[in-house]
Amino acid sequence: MKPIKDFASRFDASIKLDENLIVKKENRYFLVNENLKRAINKDFFYAGAYLGKTRDDKFFPSFILLRMIAKEKANKIIVNEKTEWLFVCGRDVFKRGIIQIVGSKRRGDYALIINQCSECLGFGKILCNLDEEKCKVAVKNILDVGDFLRRETR
Repeated sequence: MKPIKDFASRFDASIKLDENLIVKKENRYFLVNENLKRAINKDFFYAGAYLGKTRDDKFFPSFILLRMIAKEKANKIIVNEKTEWLFVCGRDVFKRGIIQIVGSKRRGDYALIINQCSECLGFGKILCNLDEEKCKVAVKNILDVGDFLRRETR
């Protein structure tokens, strides 16, 4: 549970999950309900909602977990339609594409990227203080929903 809480804290968020319903299988974390927890055995492949995995002491979140964090009070950047498309294609977020900033505007902080329909598109790292005039590239894309499709073409 610690890797999940630590990851959420990067966005100044705290996620409320019942630790008794988090199941760890090797390096992967799943959120299950009580009935499913009783039914699964030690040798399962997938159960419930996949939350993410750890590798080399780094946590890699699932989009299910990102959506859960986005429902909480967290650092969020709401982007316009053009920026939404570019972000999903793997591009960074330019300041001119930002509609609203919720939470931190500080360089080095992490933020969820949200479209105008309140859908979480992924997350990135803020590259400059967003209050600054000279800031052009605002957020470095770390993970976006288009990543899965781009991996399929390799």
